[in-house]
Amino acid sequence: MYAVVFITVGSKDEAHRIAHELVNKGLAACINIIGGVESVFYWQGKIETAPEHLLIVKTTKDRLDLLVKRTKELHTYSVPEIIWFTLEGGLKEYLDWIKNSTERA
Repeated sequence: MYAVVFITVGSKDEAHRIAHELVNKGLAACINIIGGVESVFYWQGKIETAPEHLLIVKTTKDRLDLLVKRTKELHTYSVPEIIWFTLEGGLKEYLDWIKNSTERA
C-alpha cells in the first residue's frame, strides 16, 4: 500500500521544484532532498560522473502512476531515474499520515 521512490536530479533548484510540485499535488506526503550525491553511470557509450541530488519520496502505491507521470513532465533528464520499493511495514501512525497526506488532493 505504501512506497518509497528514489529520484535523482541534476541541481538543487530542480530538486526543490519537483519536490514542491509533488507534495502540493498530493502525489507525495514527504520528500527528503539529499545533496552532494556523486553518480557514476554508463551513458551513450561511455562512463560518466555527475553531481546530483537524491529525492527520497514517501507515497502510496495508488499515487505511483500519477507521481511518475508528473515527475517525467517536470524532469530535465531524457531518461530520469525514478525507481520505487514497496514498504512491508512502518510505524502505523506514520503510514496513516502518508495515506491522509496523499488523499487530500
